Amino acid sequence: MLMTDLKTLGDVKAPKDFADRLLAHVGVADSYARFDTVLGPVYVAWNPRGVSAAARMASAAEFEEWFRKDVGRRLMPASPPTDLAARIEDQLSGKRRMQFDLRGLTEFQQAVLRKTLEIPRGQVRPYGWIAREIGHPAAVRAVGSALANNPIPYFIPCHRVIRTDGLIGNYGGGGPEAKKSILTMEGVELKRLQQMAKSGLRYEGVRSTRVFCFPTCYHGRSAKAENVVLFHDESEAYAAGYRPCKHCRPAAVA
Repeated sequence: MLMTDLKTLGDVKAPKDFADRLLAHVGVADSYARFDTVLGPVYVAWNPRGVSAAARMASAAEFEEWFRKDVGRRLMPASPPTDLAARIEDQLSGKRRMQFDLRGLTEFQQAVLRKTLEIPRGQVRPYGWIAREIGHPAAVRAVGSALANNPIPYFIPCHRVIRTDGLIGNYGGGGPEAKKSILTMEGVELKRLQQMAKSGLRYEGVRSTRVFCFPTCYHGRSAKAENVVLFHDESEAYAAGYRPCKHCRPAAVA
């Protein structure tokens, strides 16, 4: 009986997608699915290490082509883990519940993206802040390049990073208008932010605490208008007797 079974084993064919599913299981290939989010439809790729890519594209074929070209691994459609949709929703609402696979990125690029993850929902930071925080204060352009090539926008929120002059800047996840739309959805007062930028104002201080912050920091936003003073740069704030906020860290905090 056993010999008969072995003889017929050669006639048994594996399922058509067996090889792809096996590669995805061991992390050599990635799986993907389309999710409906507050930002609209988003294609998301994942593997056992975490989410590896995300993009808003016109079709699954376009996403697959982009992934294979930019990430360099095989990709196959699949049913997502049962909790992934909930994790995506939480991540977009400001709760950090997602794990990410950043393989293929340099240590510098990974440091940039991990620091970007620390920016709270509804707040923004300039490229120079990222550079200083990761220990490369002169690498502002390199920070911009790393964010422009972020394979997981929306969830690693590069839309929360703006130009050093306070203007919104470009966005790899759909351009400036998409960036403005997402920031507005998150509660950023873009009109005020842009007015300050055009006036050369970078920071706001609170008279009662003698602390200065980035304009979107919750510490400053909770202050009454008559208690707020605006500064053009760090030296002006220091000269007025203000110290940097320990939460948003507009300057190095001892």
